[in-house]
Amino acid sequence: QKTHLKSICLQYQLYLPLNSHFFCLSKNEMGLIIFFLCAYVPKTVAGHCRWAEVLKDLEQIRTDKDIDVSLYTANADAGVKCQEPIMRCFFLEMNVVVQECRIKKCSKTQDVLNIWKNGNTSLQNNKLSSTPSAKCKECEEYEEKNFTEFIHSFVKVLQKECK
Repeated sequence: QKTHLKSICLQYQLYLPLNSHFFCLSKNEMGLIIFFLCAYVPKTVAGHCRWAEVLKDLEQIRTDKDIDVSLYTANADAGVKCQEPIMRCFFLEMNVVVQECRIKKCSKTQDVLNIWKNGNTSLQNNKLSSTPSAKCKECEEYEEKNFTEFIHSFVKVLQKECK
C-alpha cells in the first residue's frame, strides 16, 4: 500500500511519455540522457532507506496488546554475512503475526500486513549485500521471544540496514 505503490505509480507516469516518444528521444544525445535519468529515478527515491515504511509500521504495532505470540527472534548483533537470512527470518515470522491478527481481528492488522508486504517486496526486488554463510542459523534455531522483544530486535536490524 505504501512504498511499492509509490514506485509503481512513478514508473507508470514515466512509462507513458517515454513509450510514445522513445524513438524521438533515442535519436539525440540529450534524449538518451533524459531516458537514463528517468529510468534511474525510481531506484533512488531521494536516497532514503528502503525500510523506512516498515520501520514506521513497526512503531505503530509495537505496543499492540492483541498480539500475543512467541516468535523466533534473530540476534540483532549477528554478523554481516548472515544479514539476508536474518531479514528473511523476521519477515517469515511476520507472516505468523499476520495470521494471529486475522484470527484475533487485531486493531493494527493493516499495519501488520503493510510490514509483511513491503518487506517481502523489498527482499525480492533488492538482494541484500550479504551472501549466506554455512555458519548462519536457520530461523527455527533462534530463541523464541515474546512479541515486544521480537519487534525490538527487528527494529534494531532494520536500523542497522539503513545506516
